[in-house]
Amino acid sequence: MNTHCPFCGISAGEDPADIVYQDADVIAFRDIHPKAPTHILIIPRKHIPSVAQAGAIDAAVLGKLMLTSAKVAEMEGLDGAFRLVTNAGARAGQSVFHLHVHLLGGRAMGWPPG
Repeated sequence: MNTHCPFCGISAGEDPADIVYQDADVIAFRDIHPKAPTHILIIPRKHIPSVAQAGAIDAAVLGKLMLTSAKVAEMEGLDGAFRLVTNAGARAGQSVFHLHVHLLGGRAMGWPPG
């Protein structure tokens, strides 16, 4: 069974990614299958399978994910118009089991999303 986490590989610099921002706690990179003109994933460097498995000890990094998302949106010129999405579990659409936030922008977004 392959237990390699591709996002841990990106975070460690072992796997390639188009990185747009990184610091000691989080890393942001372009999605390889974009669903919008701007589609960036923001992940914690710490492996957390999903928000459903996050605990109180992770509160600071969860907040950092949100703040970093807004910072990256500004860096990308999204002018305060963007969507943030995170999926928890396969039935919700999660395909990589390392917590990540999708930053989507650059086009009008419909509602409901899915």
